Amino acid sequence: MLETRNLTKQFGALTAVNDVDLRIERDGIHSVIGPNGAGKSTLFHLLTGYLEPTNGEILYDGEDISGLAPRTIVTKGISRSFQISDLFDGLTVGENLRIATQSLDGNRNSMWRNADSLSTTEQADALMAELELSEFAETRADALSHGDRRKLEVGLAIAVEPDLMLLDEPTAGMGKEGSVRMVQTIRRIAAERDITLVVIEHDIEIVMQISDRITVLNRGEILTEGEPAEIQSDEDVQEAYIGTGEEA
Repeated sequence: MLETRNLTKQFGALTAVNDVDLRIERDGIHSVIGPNGAGKSTLFHLLTGYLEPTNGEILYDGEDISGLAPRTIVTKGISRSFQISDLFDGLTVGENLRIATQSLDGNRNSMWRNADSLSTTEQADALMAELELSEFAETRADALSHGDRRKLEVGLAIAVEPDLMLLDEPTAGMGKEGSVRMVQTIRRIAAERDITLVVIEHDIEIVMQISDRITVLNRGEILTEGEPAEIQSDEDVQEAYIGTGEEA
């Protein structure tokens, strides 16, 4: 579904992503793990057009999308969430989701029409129900709890109807119970909507539970890849991450 070849990003003398060959298969959940500074978020920025590669290619369904603008990449079927929540804080939950769904229908809807008359209202309402956010439909985003803000951001990524969705630490800052609920919600919606997921996650227990395949980054390079059982028993991974007590 998505493939990178020799993908590299340099910032002056610093190489944040170095010669990465990554393959994402259609369906399922592919997790990317590694300590802080391993290049995980930089990799996501490259895949979604927020950074241009210094070298290498990014292929999506066989098409080279290297260096395309984020707005163009979204139209190809790729969406993402961010490590730090990025919402329309002055708008309600319902308005946030209507804006996202309306972006798909922009050629047919006039900007001068009442937003409540758009077909996107029904789509936003359905998504709020799926995310268990319906009770907050008229609540401003900046008044939400941390966990509900994370859910809303995932909702914005889902609302544009992607085939591939990249989630950057969707459970960051949550307690164990909230993290489990979030993961269950994401998995359910992704399965129902046939969305392939690529997830950056620091909680190694969650990674092992949800992943079909795992890529381990270290200093911008792929240390190893494999199924959860292979990663868990890999001596290099144990030494570099789990065994040292660092977050994976």
